[in-house]
Amino acid sequence: MTVVTPLADPNRRNRNRPNWEEPPTAAGQTGKGVVLLVVVAVVAIPLWMVVLTSLSTQSAVNEAGGMVLVPDGITFAAYRQIFTNQLVMHSLAVSLGITIVGTLVSMVVTILCAYGLSRHNSWAHRPILLLLVATMFFSGGIIPTFLVVSALGGYDSYWSMILPTAVSVFNILVVRAFFSNTAQDLIDAAAIDGAGEWRTLWSVVLPTSRAVTAVVALFYAVGYWNTFFNALLFLPDNQKWPLQMVIYTYTLQGNAMPGSGQNTTGQYFGTQEITPLAIQMAVVTLTLIPILLVYPFVQRHFTKGVLVGAIKG
Repeated sequence: MTVVTPLADPNRRNRNRPNWEEPPTAAGQTGKGVVLLVVVAVVAIPLWMVVLTSLSTQSAVNEAGGMVLVPDGITFAAYRQIFTNQLVMHSLAVSLGITIVGTLVSMVVTILCAYGLSRHNSWAHRPILLLLVATMFFSGGIIPTFLVVSALGGYDSYWSMILPTAVSVFNILVVRAFFSNTAQDLIDAAAIDGAGEWRTLWSVVLPTSRAVTAVVALFYAVGYWNTFFNALLFLPDNQKWPLQMVIYTYTLQGNAMPGSGQNTTGQYFGTQEITPLAIQMAVVTLTLIPILLVYPFVQRHFTKGVLVGAIKG
C-alpha cells in the first residue's frame, strides 16, 4: 500500500510558520541581527561606561580623559565613600520612602477613580471624566502650583514630593479602560451573591487586572524615584533632599559634595585615590539599581497590561 504524504517545502524551517508567509532569507536574518546588536550596544555601552567609571581608579579616569570604556584598575573606593557619606545615604532613604508611600497613594487614588469612572451608572461620571481629561491639556503653571502648595502647608514638607503629582490622568484612563472590559457577567454574579462595590472591586475587578495595575505601579514608582523638580521648588533644606536632587546638585552642577574631600572648585585636596567623576558615576549607578531589580518582575506585564483588556465581556 502506498502512503501519500503532503508535499513538504524543503526551505521551510519553522513548521509553525503560516503557509502564506515566505521563509526568511539569510540577508533578512542577518539584517535583523545587526539591528538588534546596534540597539543593544546603544543601550548597554553608556551603562557599561557609567558603572566602569564608578569602579575605576584615578589613573584610569585620567588616562581615559573622562568616561572609562576599557577597564584598567578596579576599586570600590567611590562606593565606600558614598556609603559613609551621611547626605547620600539619607537622601537614598528619603527617595525610597517617597517612592513607596507615593506609589501607594497614587495607586489607591487611581484605582478608586478609574473604577468609579468605569461604572456607567455612577454619579456624574461623564462630567468628572471630561474635567480630568481637560487637565491633560491645561494647567496653571509653576507659580500657581508653588503658591497653592505653599498655602496648604506643603513647603519644606515631604508631602510636597507626593501630593502635587499623586494623580496621573493618563494612568487613570488606562486603568479605566481596563476595568470597563471586565466581563459584566462576573460583576452581576458578584452582585447576586450580595457583594457591594468595595467587595466587587477587591474580589472581582482587581484580580482580573493584575497586569495593568503592575504596569501603572511601575510607572508611578519610576516617576517618584526620578523626581527632583519638586524638591528644587519645595525643599530648601538639603537634609530632606531625595537622591535625584543630590545628583542634580553635586553631579550635573558640579558642586562639591559634603564630606567628599573636594573643594568648591571641584578639585581634590590632600591624597585621594578617586576622582570626582568616579563618585558622580557611583551615585548615578546607585539610582539605577532599584529599577533594574524591579523591572524583570514587571516587564512581562507590559504588552498585555497596556494594550489588552482583562476579560472581554
